[in-house]
Amino acid sequence: MPQILENISLKKYNTFGVEASARWYTEINSETDLEMLFSDKKWQTVERLVLGGGSNLLLTKDFEGLVIRMNIKGIESTLTGDRVIIEAGAGEVWNNLVMYCVGNDFAGMENLSLIPGSVGASPIQNIGAYGVELKDVFKSCRVFFIDTGEIEEFDKEQCEFGYRESVFKNSLKGKVVITSVKFDLSTKAELNISYGAIGDELSRRGIAEPTIKDVSDVVSHIRVSKLPDPSTIGNSGSFFKNPIISEVEFKQLKSSFPDIVHFCLPNSTVKLAAGWLIEKCDWKGKKVGETGTWKNQALVLVNYGNATGTEVYDFSTQIIDDVKSKFGVTLEREVNII
Repeated sequence: MPQILENISLKKYNTFGVEASARWYTEINSETDLEMLFSDKKWQTVERLVLGGGSNLLLTKDFEGLVIRMNIKGIESTLTGDRVIIEAGAGEVWNNLVMYCVGNDFAGMENLSLIPGSVGASPIQNIGAYGVELKDVFKSCRVFFIDTGEIEEFDKEQCEFGYRESVFKNSLKGKVVITSVKFDLSTKAELNISYGAIGDELSRRGIAEPTIKDVSDVVSHIRVSKLPDPSTIGNSGSFFKNPIISEVEFKQLKSSFPDIVHFCLPNSTVKLAAGWLIEKCDWKGKKVGETGTWKNQALVLVNYGNATGTEVYDFSTQIIDDVKSKFGVTLEREVNII
């Protein structure tokens, strides 16, 4: 039976670095730990919060239930022809997995370099960056059902991936725990360098025929230049989703704001850059008390020291209200609010 601790501070377990406590806390190192934990009916009935890296979370209060920190480790690879299947434990650090793949010339994850968080959280959020989403490299994941103790293998279709969405944030929220994830990669790289500043940075470095390591290095460089390090300034990366609107709505917006940053999507929809919208409302680099927006990227909210989760949440509400007032677009928070 995994050890259950009481009244544990969660400050070091969330990248925002806000203070909150858990009534009960435990760490899971194997699927057997999960089976043993939930063989006790008590833990099936209390409120639960599953934590990985704590990088997509804003704690606005103490948690009165059980916090489960996933710590299942291990990375295995199986090579068949030019395809590589990688299986990683839910507790692996996401960027460690990416570096493992880049170091072995397994292509597909390089654009997802330096995203904070754990492997187990990646399908929940369908994480993405620089033109690539998790679903593009996802094969399956092992899913533990809390009420029955059964484990199932979920394929891409069962996960119901959308933009920063999955079945795990909706109908299965609170009902399952992801224990490991499999990825479908290749030894033959088909690089995606058209998104954002990747191509420009490669050109600046004089790299005409980039490798997957070159792309990973450039993505990491861009992220470091724009985003604060959670180990020095509390944050959860991108706080808001990039809003998606119809072409009709976009044409109306563009007539008033010709330079609006956007990306055309299938099905007659357009993705707007939330950071641009926030910046145009004069919130970039703004500080209120101990919280604010990052000086290099308005999409990132930060804790400058001792901000509470409620202060960060209220600050984000002011941004949402201003963007709605100026552009008629409603921003949606990407982080999970507890």
